Amino acid sequence: MSTSTIALADDGIPGPAQDPYIFLEEARSPAALDWVAKENARTLAAFEADPRYAQLKAEALAIFDSNDRIPFVSFRPDGLYNFWQDKANPKGVLRRTTLESYRSEKPEWDVILDVDALAKAEGREWVYQGSTCLPPDLNRCMIALSDGGEDATILREFDTRTKQFIEGGFVLDQKSQGGAEWVDENTLLVGRNFGEGTLTESEYPFTTREWKRGTRIEDAPEIFRGDAKDVSSGAALLRDNADVIHARIAYRGISFHERLWYVWQGGQWLQLDLPTKANPVGIVDEHMLFSPDVEWTVGDQTFPADSLVAVNLEEWKADPNGARKSLVWAPGYRQTKQGSTVTAGGLYVALLDNVVGKVLKFNFDDGRWSSTQVALPDNATIGIAASADDSDEIMYTVSGFLEPTTLYYTDGAAVPAVIKTSPSYFDPAGASVEQYEAVSKDGTRIPYFIVKPKGMKADGSTATLLTGYGGFQVPRLPAYLGSTGKLWVEKGGAYVLANLRGGGEFGPAWHQSAIRENKQRTWDDFIAVGEDLVKRGFTSPEHLGIQGGSQGGLLVGTFFTQRPDLLGAAIVQIPLFDMLRYHLIGRGASWIGEYGDPRIPEQRAWIDGYSPYQKIVAGVEYPEPFLWASTADDRTHPAHARKAAAKLKALGQPYYYFEDTTGGHSGGVDNDQRAKLQALQFIYLMKRLMDERPAK
Repeated sequence: MSTSTIALADDGIPGPAQDPYIFLEEARSPAALDWVAKENARTLAAFEADPRYAQLKAEALAIFDSNDRIPFVSFRPDGLYNFWQDKANPKGVLRRTTLESYRSEKPEWDVILDVDALAKAEGREWVYQGSTCLPPDLNRCMIALSDGGEDATILREFDTRTKQFIEGGFVLDQKSQGGAEWVDENTLLVGRNFGEGTLTESEYPFTTREWKRGTRIEDAPEIFRGDAKDVSSGAALLRDNADVIHARIAYRGISFHERLWYVWQGGQWLQLDLPTKANPVGIVDEHMLFSPDVEWTVGDQTFPADSLVAVNLEEWKADPNGARKSLVWAPGYRQTKQGSTVTAGGLYVALLDNVVGKVLKFNFDDGRWSSTQVALPDNATIGIAASADDSDEIMYTVSGFLEPTTLYYTDGAAVPAVIKTSPSYFDPAGASVEQYEAVSKDGTRIPYFIVKPKGMKADGSTATLLTGYGGFQVPRLPAYLGSTGKLWVEKGGAYVLANLRGGGEFGPAWHQSAIRENKQRTWDDFIAVGEDLVKRGFTSPEHLGIQGGSQGGLLVGTFFTQRPDLLGAAIVQIPLFDMLRYHLIGRGASWIGEYGDPRIPEQRAWIDGYSPYQKIVAGVEYPEPFLWASTADDRTHPAHARKAAAKLKALGQPYYYFEDTTGGHSGGVDNDQRAKLQALQFIYLMKRLMDERPAK
């Protein structure tokens, strides 16, 4: 029997007759926007009137606008490129400099594209969403622009030499998911919304066309077609670092975590004999590399999950399914890959080793694979920031909760050296970082970090902010706290980061143990960390708050509906929340592989057991949650947060709601907007957790 408090329609999915707030699923309907305006006015009146608000916003904005922050770059043949936003350029500028200038304290930048000027000239809220450029010179680019921060974009051809959009060039001016890849100067592979029968139920493209310059996109021939039931599908080119095209490949995303891969051979698409949870890594030293997320048996060979597997490139091109595979690397205990890049000098793989960062370089020499560890600091979070295709140049980021990000550079011939250091944005004096483990409901030990402010006592009095994610094999790692350090830790609050099952901190198995029918394990893990914080005296329910966005917003929703007694505050950011209708809202159908399909009774039962929207009921005291979203979020959609707030209001439960009209799923398109969101959230936390309130 369903445990929902909302009656279900005949197909088991709540409809308008069962859910009076479905009208809020229309993102920009007059009724929905009127509801949003009234909610915003109430929340802003409550928070902006607090005498601390102006100071918090100013402190956050000073950090976001700081000219001393690291300008992260990408390597291109004509220089180092950076996208930069500050007070003078709120929408941002795409700019470039030389390596020599970049090494200086004040690099000289050449502005390539001024997005503020473009937006003003065209009367649009343009948000720069990146570019795809033609190798090897990378001068001709398809620039992606979204209106207000949506995931959907338009594409325009741009020349970085003339700094102009190309008159009569390639243009895709109907906003859509998907993108384009250059075949040559006059040809693109394009995956977009081409009209009826070209989008999946998740609203992603599943066809690819080959578009020739001077022809209409409507006339471009289709070269690959997946299935409307896929999450997404598309075709691409397999290039090496010398920009040689070796093959055309394609995929069908049959779920968020599963893909079928194909290669064009003999005039047809040949399906590759790969596990559905395996992906190509790239071409390294004349080998094609793959990585499976599950154990992979091929003949008499078995490769572990999360390993790297190689096959000779020419053998693979001749016989994609018959070429013999060899093991390049296998993870050790609590090790997992966290990203990779291929340079002219080899394959670099960022690893987590018990949540500590490392980077290994792989090469094929003398008939065997070898690896060397890159000389970078120990006991830190390490990432690959940028790499070159035509050389062995590479940059790394190194950071910790209290340690500002440091950028390392090497040309491949020398040990990486510091090239840029971010300034300190808060005073870490007296603060400390410790790691503990909580025991989840099924006995699994769940690690978490706590950043203790100066003078913290284990008497339960410390205002504590607990956050996590626990989904989609995405890890949450120690990183410099920046504005959170300034607005929270420096003012006496503790910060806690939980490494939950469902995330990627310990590899594919850590993720796969807490999806679909086992998703409640993620929620149990988060609750267990909260209980452990109280048990150790670090905080108490009246001083414990939680925060999370997207999947993390669902995480927060499950916590405050399952254990409201354990909390004093809950920030629900751009969340998933109504999980019985999530497949119908935004791009929810794409995440069925993570949560299950509410249209299938057995799977609906898993979801119904925790869906926060259905678990908001009369007679329960919730911790006055603060929900916020963006009208422009076309991924999780503001309806989830809206409906949660509307239901709380109908039940007479106190809550706060705020929605920005722009920002998209990232929660802010310029620094002023980001600073405002930070200030609103920390005012809320201070009111709920730091200011004197009756004990629970």
